[in-house]
Amino acid sequence: EVQLVESGGGLVQPGGSLRLSCAASGFTFGSYDMSWVRQAPGKGPEWVSAINSGGGSTYYADSVKGRFAISRDNAKNTLYLQMNSLKPEDTAVYYCALTNGSRGQGTQVTVSS
Repeated sequence: EVQLVESGGGLVQPGGSLRLSCAASGFTFGSYDMSWVRQAPGKGPEWVSAINSGGGSTYYADSVKGRFAISRDNAKNTLYLQMNSLKPEDTAVYYCALTNGSRGQGTQVTVSS
């Protein structure tokens, strides 16, 4: 059974940083591309970033490019999202996801002064 468990969210002031983690189990993590998706209150899901299975290729939504960095540690079955220069509009629940749509329970990120 696929399990994805996100952590690392919280309340941060504008301009601050957070590092999200996603612990994966139940599948061969290192064989799959992974993504981060977020959903703000009252809005639909928004794709944020993706990384290929080996970690050599990364992709970002224009809204986070230059501020967020996706990475993975295949030895630890863990996906990361380093978020810098956070803005109030980054407030959302962040999910790690497989391309088949499987995702975790999410972690709340709130950017507010």
